[in-house]
Amino acid sequence: MTMLSTTRLPLIRHRGPDDLFAWHDGAAVKVRDFLAAVHGLALRLPERAHVLNLCADRLGFTIGLGAALLRRQISLLPPSDTPATLHQIKESYPDLVCLTDAGVHYPGFDQVEALPSGGLAGLERAGLASGDDALAFPADQVAAIAFTSGSTGRPMPQVKSWGTLVRSVRGAGKVLGLAAMQGAGLVGTVPHQHMYGLESVALLSLQHGLVMHARRPLFPADIAAGLAVFPERRILVTTPVHLQALLADGSALPPIDLILCATAPLAPQLAADAEARMGAPLHEIYGCSETGQLALRRTSATAEWLCIDGIHLRQDEQGTWASGEFLDGETLLADVIELKSDTRFILHGRSADQVNIAGKRSSLAYLNHHLNSIEGVRDGVFFMPRDDGARTTRLAALVVAPDLDTETLLGRLRERIDPIFLPRPLRFVDALPRNPTGKLPREALLRLLHDTRQD
Repeated sequence: MTMLSTTRLPLIRHRGPDDLFAWHDGAAVKVRDFLAAVHGLALRLPERAHVLNLCADRLGFTIGLGAALLRRQISLLPPSDTPATLHQIKESYPDLVCLTDAGVHYPGFDQVEALPSGGLAGLERAGLASGDDALAFPADQVAAIAFTSGSTGRPMPQVKSWGTLVRSVRGAGKVLGLAAMQGAGLVGTVPHQHMYGLESVALLSLQHGLVMHARRPLFPADIAAGLAVFPERRILVTTPVHLQALLADGSALPPIDLILCATAPLAPQLAADAEARMGAPLHEIYGCSETGQLALRRTSATAEWLCIDGIHLRQDEQGTWASGEFLDGETLLADVIELKSDTRFILHGRSADQVNIAGKRSSLAYLNHHLNSIEGVRDGVFFMPRDDGARTTRLAALVVAPDLDTETLLGRLRERIDPIFLPRPLRFVDALPRNPTGKLPREALLRLLHDTRQD
């Protein structure tokens, strides 16, 4: 414990103060500018225990993360910025200040702008000397509280130490060979308040000397424009939903050197199509809010996942447990896993996704794969509705398929899956209620099912 408490890990690992750190509003931001901004914001933050970081601007968010660490304040990373979610967090953490983008207001919250309207030029310089190495923090310092996505219920807080975050990201970078990609530009389509975005966009940039694009592009043309900003090596951090849209659009993309993907199961064929189209290896990341990232695989090449250095798995009658040097004890994983060794495994889906109907077993991931493989289906999901006391369990499904009707779709499903798993009810909708990471919160699915109920 003494060794852990005295271990300090740096905020940033770029080679020097004149290295590029980010691309922000059409301008290059150097490391010295970023560090000065961190010091400047730390001076402006009030004495509070927590900082609710709501910055959509990645540069402002990352400056806020560093400033909070400098003040030994804990960053709260909400799963969304809906009024209900924010007030729920405020009730649980009343001693907080809200960190925002310039001109954005959240009623009922004390606020500080991470970057005033003048951007970096509007901040008072903190007099940071070139090569200042003061921004290193104890490994056991609590850095952030993230929240689960809510896809299986109420979002739950997950406490993250600085050492846990840094060692996880450093381990992933080693597997990905990022030591040879220092200075590469990084564009991410995922929100940085989510664990995947925090680790694979903000922290990956900080800890591997990458140049972070400060915007979060969502549409294919915006993604292409963001990548084109960088003159040479490029990394794209995305999700299966965004990747599918990017491939369907057909827009020309600049050369990409590495693609990272997470948040939902990725079909091997989609991974292979993405590699062929973009000319870059695609690596999928496995993890969860409880642990952060744990393993990676090149999806087009293997079904096996390889744990990040230092992570080990074991199984007992309760399930699969993860442990490692940057985890706080053992964590029971909410997935069905087939171990090949203590560091290699095959993933069979979430434990909560396993369904048993009339003695027959399947998984929601398997059913969703076949539903979305049907020609004419743009998006679709199986899920278990609330238990209404019926003796026989029935699955529900919501589907976006404007050119299909119920009879046709059920007929095509019957060719692919056991009829016992056919959805009852099946509802056609205009769009699924995906959150910014592409996940489908259970409560949103239940509301949509109720709103589209047919007599």
